[in-house]
Amino acid sequence: MKTPRLPSRRSFLETLSLGAAALALTPRGRAQAAGSAPGRKLGIALCGLGGYATGQLAPALQRTQLVELRGVITGSRTKGQQWAQKFGFPEKNIYGYDTMSRLIDNPDIEIVYVVTPNALHPEHTIAAAWAGKHVISEKPMATSVADCNAMIAACRANKVKLSIGYRLQFEPHYHELKRLARDRDFGPFTTMSGGLSFTMNRPQWRAEKKLAGGGPLMDLGIYAVQAACMAAGGGAPVAITARELPKKRPEFFRDVEETIEWTMEFAGGAKGTFSTSYNQGLDRFRAEAAGGWIEFAPAFPYGNLKVATSKGPLALDVPPSQQAIQIDDFARCIRENRESSVSGEMGRRDMLIIEAIYASAAQGGKRIEVKS
Repeated sequence: MKTPRLPSRRSFLETLSLGAAALALTPRGRAQAAGSAPGRKLGIALCGLGGYATGQLAPALQRTQLVELRGVITGSRTKGQQWAQKFGFPEKNIYGYDTMSRLIDNPDIEIVYVVTPNALHPEHTIAAAWAGKHVISEKPMATSVADCNAMIAACRANKVKLSIGYRLQFEPHYHELKRLARDRDFGPFTTMSGGLSFTMNRPQWRAEKKLAGGGPLMDLGIYAVQAACMAAGGGAPVAITARELPKKRPEFFRDVEETIEWTMEFAGGAKGTFSTSYNQGLDRFRAEAAGGWIEFAPAFPYGNLKVATSKGPLALDVPPSQQAIQIDDFARCIRENRESSVSGEMGRRDMLIIEAIYASAAQGGKRIEVKS
């Protein structure tokens, strides 16, 4: 797969300014962003055709009730043609990363789902917004808070909606976690622990800082960050302490962390201790309160979560596809003209936390207050 071009920050911001100015001259784009006729499925284009788009999103879009796949944005015209043939959309709906502006002329597509490497999410999200398209950006939203701000600003200027690909926010067991945090059946959760890790055996962009922004914290640790914030009632932590562990495979993880551990402090005294690694095995989340506990093990897979509580196992009906529920919810947001519950602001919150984790680790475990 051809890797999309990574712009310099100067050219990125210059392009953002030009696009915002041009927006005032494109009422057609604003009209397209308003949504399509009731009863018609919304058209979506996948931007990036890597493993997640192929293995998870494409199958999910065969299950969505309100959205259908109508186009792709890719660095390979041949791959785009293969997708068009397989999923039945016309070749005119195949775009390159450098031709995304032409989406403004295509009423077939109302949503762009950005699934390119992390550092390219801002460029592609902003390009889609300028074309009058609503956007889902895969997690992590970006690789810096500054880029999150630019993405939010572009979507607001274009009057399009922005959502982040936090699939587990729509999973029934995590709905129960949020309910327990809200209703306090066990009392407030005061202690949290867990994390997500796997062993990376082959070189890939996720271990390249230029494209990934970091190592496993960006890719995997963000799940624990999300779960901890759910258990804390939806709020962000007030402070972070973290440390990066010595690398066992420094030649493989040259410019990103291999393993990192961190503690999140929440207002009211709750604490969560987590780790993530590209050289271990871990998939667990536990939240404890004075009157009970809930534990997910495995906690973060695409399906088959195992969840227990102090009152016994928690077995809820689960959707066949977490991603299908996530995408259909975004379609409802568009139709009902409401903001997504997994908004750009949530993605920005998580990037503030991630930046604080990296800052603490870089300073030898110094306690870092999380900015707002």
